[in-house]
Amino acid sequence: MKTIALVILNWNGKSLLEKFLPTIINYSPQAQIYVADNASTDDSVAFIKQNYSSVTIIQNSDNFGYAQGYNEALTQVKEPILGLINSDIEVTPNWLTPIQNVFDTKADVAIVQPQILAYSDKNKYEYAGAGGGFIDKFGFPFCRGRLFDTLENKDIYASDYIFWASGACFFIKNEVFTSLGGFDSDFFAHQEEIDLCWRAFNKNHKAFYCAESTVYHVGGATLEQGNPHKTFLNFRNSLCMMAKNLPKSKLFPIIFIRLCLDGIAGIRFLLQGKFKHLWAVFISHFAFYARLNKMLKKRDGFSKSNYYYTNSVVYQYFVKGNKYFRDI
Repeated sequence: MKTIALVILNWNGKSLLEKFLPTIINYSPQAQIYVADNASTDDSVAFIKQNYSSVTIIQNSDNFGYAQGYNEALTQVKEPILGLINSDIEVTPNWLTPIQNVFDTKADVAIVQPQILAYSDKNKYEYAGAGGGFIDKFGFPFCRGRLFDTLENKDIYASDYIFWASGACFFIKNEVFTSLGGFDSDFFAHQEEIDLCWRAFNKNHKAFYCAESTVYHVGGATLEQGNPHKTFLNFRNSLCMMAKNLPKSKLFPIIFIRLCLDGIAGIRFLLQGKFKHLWAVFISHFAFYARLNKMLKKRDGFSKSNYYYTNSVVYQYFVKGNKYFRDI
């Protein structure tokens, strides 16, 4: 059995598989490659069967989204290191060797993210992950190399410990993923990887950014450029994540402030004329209230108080004018 499993979650993504799967196969000889199909209605599965016999297909019974889709599929994967990779990722030669070296040399590391650069501009970090992720005191996520919609040039940030790794491409020890119960399927999609990393952090598992390994990601956009449903999921899931993971003494005060900050974000959408996004923020709060009791029941023991990198990335970016990670 190989050490690493690369698992690509697919839903109607034949065109992406045609474009990127050959490179993944060619540049990942030390990995067993899986495609976990979320009940696609195109001919993705037939395409893989006809062209790539070395790829193992796992067929989910429905489109479960990112979180439950991976949870369902990964029960069938036994390799000790799980590599979760989006179908719109282009990998590079020898990209897995530095990842394996991190796991081999750093016993405290359970999660590793490579450098994620933009496929459309390979000299810049990409929105979804960049040089590794952090959150502020109020749960707003940001990355080394990406604050809000400001992207920095590549190779600025060296390998180091981080708080969260991007769901676009990251690696996790199978035993740790299993012990944490996998992703929270109630999230469906968006921020489930941050929730997973936060739960891992509370269990003393560390995440690491490996700058020596590079991938290019096609996707990635600011919330304003995305659709309103993405806005809804991001706001709702961020609140749910905080309800699950914040220290008990800070739980409700911080969530209250976060709700106020979300209101300001809603006003910003209003002033920009983005009424569908404003509505998405509004209904995300009611969806959170409906789930609050359920989220509180998922709280699991000790929650660390040193989870955040800065008090407020919103204040740093919009008030102080610090547009780069290195300035906050």
